[in-house]
Amino acid sequence: MEPIKVIHIWERCKSRERQAQSELYQYFSAKMYALCLRYAKDQDEAADILQNGFIKVFNKCELYEGKGSLEGWIRRVMVNTAIESHRKNKVRFLSTDELSGKELEKAGSFSLNHLDYKDLLALIKKLPLGYRTVFNLYAIEGYNHKEIAEMLDISEGSSKSQLSRARLWLKERIQKMEELGI
Repeated sequence: MEPIKVIHIWERCKSRERQAQSELYQYFSAKMYALCLRYAKDQDEAADILQNGFIKVFNKCELYEGKGSLEGWIRRVMVNTAIESHRKNKVRFLSTDELSGKELEKAGSFSLNHLDYKDLLALIKKLPLGYRTVFNLYAIEGYNHKEIAEMLDISEGSSKSQLSRARLWLKERIQKMEELGI
């Protein structure tokens, strides 16, 4: 679908036209569901986040001011909806106080020489939910630790700790895969 047509559909959505809402949902739902899966513990939770996110998109459509892409705005709504879901489900985020210096050092960097994109996404999906949330926000969505801390209502240190633990967790699994020749 061309961007002009999407904007036309969006204008109809702002008038609460159900057919336009359905068309916009059909256009963006697959991409947004993939995003929701990155933050959810399972497919059911991802579907709930997607549903709740689109309800917000349609109920708060006046908040999109036309600055930046519509897809980017919808994406932000979905990420925020996922974060609200974490808060509601009381996902625990660890602080840097709970990380030893050795763990921080080990998690620093690792290479992905023999890992393909699908394998990496599958590994990220297996991260514990708290680690995965921060990893996705930082490494995929591009937020900094201060922004993540504000979004998740945690300290910057906790955000850094979660990212460090996620990297360490991924590094260990990648090394095991390489050792096994997978």
